[in-house]
Amino acid sequence: MATVEILLIAVGLAMDASAVSMAAGASGQAHGGRAAFRLSFHFGLFQFMMPVIGWYLGSTVAPLIAGVDHWIAFGLLAFVGGRMIRAGLNRDEKSVPADPSRGITLVALSVATSIDALAIGLSLAMLGVRIWYPSVVIGVVTAGLSLLGLQLGTRLGARFGKRMEIVGGVILVVIGLRLLFSHVIG
Repeated sequence: MATVEILLIAVGLAMDASAVSMAAGASGQAHGGRAAFRLSFHFGLFQFMMPVIGWYLGSTVAPLIAGVDHWIAFGLLAFVGGRMIRAGLNRDEKSVPADPSRGITLVALSVATSIDALAIGLSLAMLGVRIWYPSVVIGVVTAGLSLLGLQLGTRLGARFGKRMEIVGGVILVVIGLRLLFSHVIG
């Protein structure tokens, strides 16, 4: 597989993670260097690991995963997005929303944005492609684009305030719906 093809796959896989990072930055929930590191590192790490896991699972487990992966991703993104929308609609300015760069929220977002990478790993196994180089490229590209998304989202959040938290939550729900419909419709 050519490097250009791998880069295109990596950019395609990174879009969900960078959009989620943008939403997190816009909401004002994830700010500072540590939050940026946690989000970009974990999104990159999960995007690296999922193709490797998918490659090793091969085609034996694919039918089991294919039936529910889109529902899992939708559920996780809708849950986190719903929490962001609720926090954005909350009139109490003193309430501090949960930081999506910490704890179970970070893990849920990392899994939800990397499920497609699992399918890519399964595909690469069926094509007989070695997995390590593509997985590293996918992880590095995802980490970089997630960091850029977070920075852009932070700038938007500073400009538009609490409304961006609602927009960020809606973005997460829309990403979840897009994943769901793309699998259901075909």
